[in-house]
Amino acid sequence: MGLSVVAFLFIILVCVMVHEFGHYITALWFGVKVHEFSFGMGPLLWQRQGRKNKWSVRAIPVGGFVRLGGMGEENEGETVLPGEGFQEKAPWKKLIILAAGAFNNILLVVVMATVMLMSRGVLDLSTSAVGELIPGFPAEAAGLRSGDVIEAVDGLAVSDWRSMTQAIRSRAKQAEELHLQVRRGSEKLSLTMGTKSQKPGEPPLIGIRPAVKKLSFFRAVAGSLNYTFQMSMAMLRGLKDMIVHPSAADVSGPVGIAAMAGEAAREGFFSLLSFLAIISLNLGIINLLPFPALDGGHIVFAIGEMITGRNVSAELEGKIHFIGFMFLAALIVLITWQDILRLFGR
Repeated sequence: MGLSVVAFLFIILVCVMVHEFGHYITALWFGVKVHEFSFGMGPLLWQRQGRKNKWSVRAIPVGGFVRLGGMGEENEGETVLPGEGFQEKAPWKKLIILAAGAFNNILLVVVMATVMLMSRGVLDLSTSAVGELIPGFPAEAAGLRSGDVIEAVDGLAVSDWRSMTQAIRSRAKQAEELHLQVRRGSEKLSLTMGTKSQKPGEPPLIGIRPAVKKLSFFRAVAGSLNYTFQMSMAMLRGLKDMIVHPSAADVSGPVGIAAMAGEAAREGFFSLLSFLAIISLNLGIINLLPFPALDGGHIVFAIGEMITGRNVSAELEGKIHFIGFMFLAALIVLITWQDILRLFGR
């Protein structure tokens, strides 16, 4: 339980701070007055006055905000000089400030994926080289070693991981032993290996994993961009399915995310970082949805102003976003309740 809480707070802290920093830095860049940068929502726990703004920590560690001048949220004693208000800025500047939070979340995923591809590497499926042996399985008993390259299975030549695994599965259906042609350095070997299935009818498990290769910087960047794009498309498809089939949707709120964060942390630091990347990408994409109270809802008004040249009154826009916020708050409460019931097996 404790690990889940710590992992959850770590993920929320990173994702929210990265998101809000995007709004914060672009607001300062365009000369918008920033009153407060807060981690958390609700009652104030701690606050410090900085050179440009207040830094705050609030009681509910789910979310955060940057309070900008000229948006009708000034506290007593706070002033906004002419030209410093958010609403006074050109629509394109508003759009950049609003989109910068989600952009930062997505950029974080690209940076993290690039670093992991360079440092941790990816499974090399382009060869049939053995990367790792799993103790207690047939490959170890047959005498295979890490670095061995399997060149043929029962006389059938193989050149990559896919063709090798297909050959093993195909031949294992017909025989209890497989004859492997293996290259170990400059040496050629013939090994006999048994097959092992966890359950009748399932593919054999021989106990080998592919080799891992580390990518160069440019290949890692290309790979991380492709990964981020593919994950984003998968999330959008999931959102579409959730709207079309809401009864079949599997959605997690803060409690569910905390439980999954704890599981990821128990699997190791890099597993936790991978989960952090998924949450950051989710946060970025969801915030771009054109729904009131989300960044995407504010962006709709900015785009409307760019097209029409007219600005919706701050009072009307505020009411629309308040309705959206109340709906989202109710949805979070409902999802959290479902998480709690699921956690206790009800």
